[in-house]
Amino acid sequence: MTHEFKSLIEQAQTWQKKGQKNVLASVVYLEGSSYRKPGVRMLINDKGEVLGAVSGGCVEKEIHHQAQAVFESGVTKMMTYDGRVRLGCEGVLYILLEHIEMSEDFFHAFYETIQRRQPIQIQSFYDKESGPCPQGGSTVIMNGKTYDLGAQKSSFTAPYLFKDNLPALFRLIIIGGEHDAVQLCAAASHLGWEVHLVVAPDEQKSINYFPGAHSLHMPINHQIDRSLVDKNTAVVLMTHSYSKDVYYLNAVKNTYPCYFGLLGPKKRKSQLIDRLLEIDSEIELAFIEQLRGPAGLNVGAASAQEIAVSILAEILAVTRQHEPIPLKDKTGNIHA
Repeated sequence: MTHEFKSLIEQAQTWQKKGQKNVLASVVYLEGSSYRKPGVRMLINDKGEVLGAVSGGCVEKEIHHQAQAVFESGVTKMMTYDGRVRLGCEGVLYILLEHIEMSEDFFHAFYETIQRRQPIQIQSFYDKESGPCPQGGSTVIMNGKTYDLGAQKSSFTAPYLFKDNLPALFRLIIIGGEHDAVQLCAAASHLGWEVHLVVAPDEQKSINYFPGAHSLHMPINHQIDRSLVDKNTAVVLMTHSYSKDVYYLNAVKNTYPCYFGLLGPKKRKSQLIDRLLEIDSEIELAFIEQLRGPAGLNVGAASAQEIAVSILAEILAVTRQHEPIPLKDKTGNIHA
């Protein structure tokens, strides 16, 4: 996921500036079923510090052990982890271990790409045979240019290629500044989402009031920067003020995020739509049809924290195109 890779790059840059060596472990292939899929990564430095994980915690010690050979030789290595034998799981993980050392040009291009919300592609070349893999390693493609990720900085000729296409960071726009918005912001930030708050100036809130917030917008006359809304964005309208909801809804009319939720009962949603149509009778029908209200899944949520979980669960279900059901009722592999 994009936010996980971003965190790894940020940490690698910090360790690299301290003169520490870094090894990146990437799951590049999977046989069978596993808790995590190809594309998950973790970072290890030569001081024994670790960031991230590639499983629920069962593989990481083995990765840490095998990474020592990469620290010593600088040569990329392939390791396999057979969960069927060791843990009773159903999959075999193929994990590429490589010494990474990025240039300042890479870091500049990476952060610029993240800021511009442009896609990133990671290409990892590997061999399925366990052991040293000098012909393997990874490159990162940003804005049509290829950057070396591994310290070997060579042309890779390994027979297999894993391509990981990372979209822009997932963005959540919360319109409202009450206590439940605070809890939704905090919970979403723990998922690695980029959270933006839109709050009326008369609420006199600062960004410090919202743990995990990326930015706080206090627009005059309820105007919203519509450029914030794209296909990789979710919007939740939760001001607790009917009049403000009307103004804000009108401000973002005919925008199409991947999810648009309204806090409050069904009757309130109908009232908002009726009022919106009174203001603009030519509003696009597709905009109205995308509105979800009440926002969230029926999980018995009562507190603000639980309501946040309910809303985030629905956003995930919608964006991943999954019908929410208990896992015990799902046929086949639960992680498929």
